[in-house]
Amino acid sequence: MDFYIVIVLILFICIYLLSTVSKLNSRVKGLEYTLEQITKQVGVPEYPINNELRQLLKEGNDVKAVKRARKTLGLSLIEAKQYIDILKLEVK
Repeated sequence: MDFYIVIVLILFICIYLLSTVSKLNSRVKGLEYTLEQITKQVGVPEYPINNELRQLLKEGNDVKAVKRARKTLGLSLIEAKQYIDILKLEVK
């Protein structure tokens, strides 16, 4: 009987944590959007690495561009791939 109470308690804690993470994720996306809008209005220049990444993309070195973006910008693999995909659209 005690075992089931522990399992239910752990389940509730997991649900609470997932809910909290989801809310935080939404807030981060909102903050990223606000920061992007402020950056555009103020005219903050883009990352200097972007020119190097565009050159790698022009040469067809997508994988090297992703690796370089991860190393320089401290992005995860998925974030770096998304970042490079956006730059790739600009290059074409």
